[in-house]
Amino acid sequence: MIPTEVLTGVQSLLTPDLPPPAPGPSAAPSRFPMGAILLPLGVAAVTLNAWQLAVFFTESQVFPTPLQALEGIWELAAKGVLHRYAISSLFRVIWSFLAAVAVGVPFGLLLGWSTRAAQAFNPILQVLRPISPIAWIPLAILWFGLSELAPMYLIFYASVFPITVAAMASVQSIQLNYVRAARNFGLSRLQMFLHVILPATLPQILTGLRIALGIAWLVVVAAEMVVVNPQSGGLGYLILDSRSAGRYDLVVAGMLIIGVIGFILDLLVRQVERLDDIRWGYVSK
Repeated sequence: MIPTEVLTGVQSLLTPDLPPPAPGPSAAPSRFPMGAILLPLGVAAVTLNAWQLAVFFTESQVFPTPLQALEGIWELAAKGVLHRYAISSLFRVIWSFLAAVAVGVPFGLLLGWSTRAAQAFNPILQVLRPISPIAWIPLAILWFGLSELAPMYLIFYASVFPITVAAMASVQSIQLNYVRAARNFGLSRLQMFLHVILPATLPQILTGLRIALGIAWLVVVAAEMVVVNPQSGGLGYLILDSRSAGRYDLVVAGMLIIGVIGFILDLLVRQVERLDDIRWGYVSK
């Protein structure tokens, strides 16, 4: 049995104290929040104006203006379609992504920790990884039909490889000082994994999860355009159905909704990165 003090000493090596913020002028704290708000708002205003001017000068009768797209979002919300389709897409993404995490993280850690496992599985992993999930749509329809399993399979396939590669690379990039210190303390392989390997790999694994979540959100929209029936719906189906009806204001409205939800998902993952047990792994800027 390894004493608790020993495990605490090993873990302290993995969580160095964060340097205090550099001193600056007293006015700096008040300027930073203002800049963090004004800069994105300024870029958004310029983008919306450029969008409005592009529609005006091209005299497009098809592509909507920003106001028309906003009215489309309001129309979808008033009909009850917006939240129903958004929830359907989020349901597919969340469960498929969690399944990919449950498979990809342990498998990637195994490949990074065991040389024999990496030699056995890494070649097939590198062969399957570059194949686009969209290329699997015909097989997904063949295997699962138009059920919920078809898009969920595509999302799982798209997510599991970035997660696995990130976990594998995180183990391979661990500093040898951590492993040597753990061995000097007499930790077993299981204790070394739980108290050294896992904490040291969390920052890089979380980066892989963030990338994989963005890919999953991209794939669900494409999958819903092909393999989802009208009853289950989804944001991808909303865009496809609106295009068939000639409602390009709703097409752009659906695109904006997808972008906003994707931004929120990324923001949530970034909040996890701010936890003290993980934040040390990122270089503060």
